[in-house]
Amino acid sequence: MKCSPIRLVRRNLGPQTLLAGLLFALSLGTAIGASEHSHPAPMAEKTQEHVHQHPAPQADSGVGLDERIGDYLPLDLVFRDETGQQVRLEQLIDRPTIIAPVYYKCPNVCNFLQAGLARVLGKVKQDPSTDFRVLSISFDETETPDLARKSKQMYFTAMGQPFPESAWRFLTGEPQQIHRLTEAAGYRFERRGIDFLHPVVIFVVAADGKIVRYLHGTEYLPLDLTLALVEASEGRVGTTIRKMVSFCFSYDPENRTYVFNLLRVTATVVLASGGAFLAFLILGGRKKKQY
Repeated sequence: MKCSPIRLVRRNLGPQTLLAGLLFALSLGTAIGASEHSHPAPMAEKTQEHVHQHPAPQADSGVGLDERIGDYLPLDLVFRDETGQQVRLEQLIDRPTIIAPVYYKCPNVCNFLQAGLARVLGKVKQDPSTDFRVLSISFDETETPDLARKSKQMYFTAMGQPFPESAWRFLTGEPQQIHRLTEAAGYRFERRGIDFLHPVVIFVVAADGKIVRYLHGTEYLPLDLTLALVEASEGRVGTTIRKMVSFCFSYDPENRTYVFNLLRVTATVVLASGGAFLAFLILGGRKKKQY
């Protein structure tokens, strides 16, 4: 027995059938959207922070991080760059900027952090010549521009590809300038002999010094840095692009990474497809009645 092809007969679809179809599409989209908050789809596994090879700080040690998203860095601070020249932060933070608090003689995590940046900066979907800058800033007041210059040479060599010299600067400074910067960022560290206890984190600021994002650990995804820089661009990227990014991606503070809102996007596609299909049926039926 052969099955006859199924043909859609639009003239048999009454208002009740169209209404039922519309309600089904809406309920499906709502159910999908509601489940998004309970089951987010992560883009990457949680990056584990590297543990410093020192005893864990006590609760009263003063070491830690108080994220101050929305606060501003003081841009009048003066540091010395890798050439020994004095520079003000306002001269360098004139675009979205990644700031890495480190000390160059660190035997472990600071090296891993900057090596992680060196591996990923060439993959960021922004132009380092114009769209962003990176600042490694030593919080050890005893370190010198010569040491900063040697660190810069090491990490630029590790990148293995051309990168603008002015796009990644290595700074040293005086104690007062260092502490004003770290206090504004909520970054608390403590000296232990010749080493330090400190958080392992970078943060991203806008061109006016506003802190927009912290990224923890020593390994970074190109997408995480790209999205953080887009957030910091404050109008340099078109409004439509910013809205699309914030709709499709959101920051997961628990896993400390950006996640793709798969179910939200799927629900939108389902609703849009259902609406377009119903509009096709209604308009097609009206055209047929005119004949």
